[in-house]
Amino acid sequence: MHFESVEVYNSLSMDEVAQIREKIDIVSFIAEFITLKKAGRNFKANCPFHNEKTPSFMVNPERQIWHCFGCSKGGDIYSFLMEYERLEFPEALRMLAKRTGIALPERPSQIAKSSKKEKIYQINNLAREFYHYVLTKHSAGEKARIYLEERGVTPKIIQTFMLGFAPFTGNALTKYLIEKKLFPRQDLIDAGLAIQYTERVRDFFRGRLIFPLVDHRDNVVGFSGRVLDKNATTAKYINTRETLAYHKGDHVFGLNITKDAIRKANQVIVCEGEFDVISCFHNGISNVVGVKGTALTENQVNLLARYAAKITFCFDGDKAGQEAIKRSLLVVEKKGLMPTVIEITGGKDPDEALRLEPGLFKKAVREDTGVYDYLLAKAVAAADPETAQGKKQIADELLPLIAGIKNEIIKEHYLRKIASLLETSYDSIMKEAQHQTIKEQKVAVNTISAIKRPKEEVMEEYLLSLIIQSDDPKAITRIASARLSGYLPKERACQKILHHLLDHFAIGDTFDGQKFTHSLPTELITSYDTSLLYPLSHFEDRQKLLSEVEKAAASLRTSYIHQKMKQIAKEIKAKEQEGLEKEINELKKEYSLLASQKSQSNFPLA
Repeated sequence: MHFESVEVYNSLSMDEVAQIREKIDIVSFIAEFITLKKAGRNFKANCPFHNEKTPSFMVNPERQIWHCFGCSKGGDIYSFLMEYERLEFPEALRMLAKRTGIALPERPSQIAKSSKKEKIYQINNLAREFYHYVLTKHSAGEKARIYLEERGVTPKIIQTFMLGFAPFTGNALTKYLIEKKLFPRQDLIDAGLAIQYTERVRDFFRGRLIFPLVDHRDNVVGFSGRVLDKNATTAKYINTRETLAYHKGDHVFGLNITKDAIRKANQVIVCEGEFDVISCFHNGISNVVGVKGTALTENQVNLLARYAAKITFCFDGDKAGQEAIKRSLLVVEKKGLMPTVIEITGGKDPDEALRLEPGLFKKAVREDTGVYDYLLAKAVAAADPETAQGKKQIADELLPLIAGIKNEIIKEHYLRKIASLLETSYDSIMKEAQHQTIKEQKVAVNTISAIKRPKEEVMEEYLLSLIIQSDDPKAITRIASARLSGYLPKERACQKILHHLLDHFAIGDTFDGQKFTHSLPTELITSYDTSLLYPLSHFEDRQKLLSEVEKAAASLRTSYIHQKMKQIAKEIKAKEQEGLEKEINELKKEYSLLASQKSQSNFPLA
């Protein structure tokens, strides 16, 4: 496990990188993203990087490090931000530098070494300004301005969302970026703004209203373009293709603008399209985002969960909208969020409903209903619950969804409701729910493969954690050392760290963690940090802690003896084949002595 940044920004000195790191407390910083709870000298939480029920994600304020004992990821404040926000080091560095008020030098070498993703952000930002200028200032955008005005989109909304227009001419943007801003043509292709056309490049977006796609950190990751002519034979919407910066399954539209309202309401309304979001925002419904008419992905749900505990679906009321809700439910439930639905009235989608019957739609927003009640009503409307075939159809549609509910009380509520509706027993519904599989709703989940480690290594780690994390490391070090004296293999990291602890306490009674860490050889830092972060149970008093130390040390002692006896048994067998009686007798005496010592242990090997 690595507890330093995985990269350094070559144009900066390590002192500058360290200065930024030291100005931010890692506990306070990580607590902005996930809920931390005090656990002795450390803080713990459910890991944000894999699914788990028991917290194994630990943060240590003394060393300013974190580590997950489930997925083995760990590091410092830079590595956490990089992992959580999926950033490269230069971007994480800039974000943290801005937070601390430290100005990073804009050196030529720094600019030259900026990552491809960074360059895409830069190019996209210039493209956004270009498209916005064309829409708001240039004669080429007049038709688009009229179109937006007819849809009720005000100049203020145009400015807020930085809407734009891509001219019909085939190379207006590429010409501007290449000739005026001096970007190589390949950079434009990499950003998804241009396509290769014979020997030349041409604009990817042409003759379309442009919606900039901006992430929650205000990076322009891509664009969505809509045709103005409703009778056009081309696709109504096209998006930036997948690039280093833009991944459709990670992005939600409008979050950069609406995240504060979402956090305040503790609810996020999820619509299908950009105009739905814009219309909601214009009508005072600000806690809203848009996805591209499809089910929510795990990454999108994880992102939204940072801002709200309640996800409210506001998809089109057609069959496709219902199916998108169903496909989204499993990931929403896995994240422990509350799912509800807004039943759209007065229009086919939020945008139309707000233009035709804004009062009705706002009433529907205030009266959002539980998603399972909504789907239950839809299933009953589509099948006859009085017939055997109808009962089966309703059960087949609903039970896989109900089975995915995380809260057992809510799950039982709906299972009993279905049983009552279908006039069948709760037991039969329960059995059928257990048999159901959710084939069409398979969701990629981060699974952690357990890494098998020697039992002694895990026990040593545990014993060291009892010592290092205690209030009296000196006394506990002496107890553990006395118990293991003569048995602990010299090559083990545990033995070496114990030796360093004894040296540390030979010159003082107090434990100075920083000073001790600096005294350790580099190869022992990982073992020390692992033990420093190891998730320990709470001990009610000192006596219980001492008892646990005795137990752990004795168990290790027994394990070492057991391993030594196995080794001697192999040697005896080899000597017997060679007929070396004297050596055999010596080995048997040693084996008997070890067996006697093992039997004296109060804590035999499990």
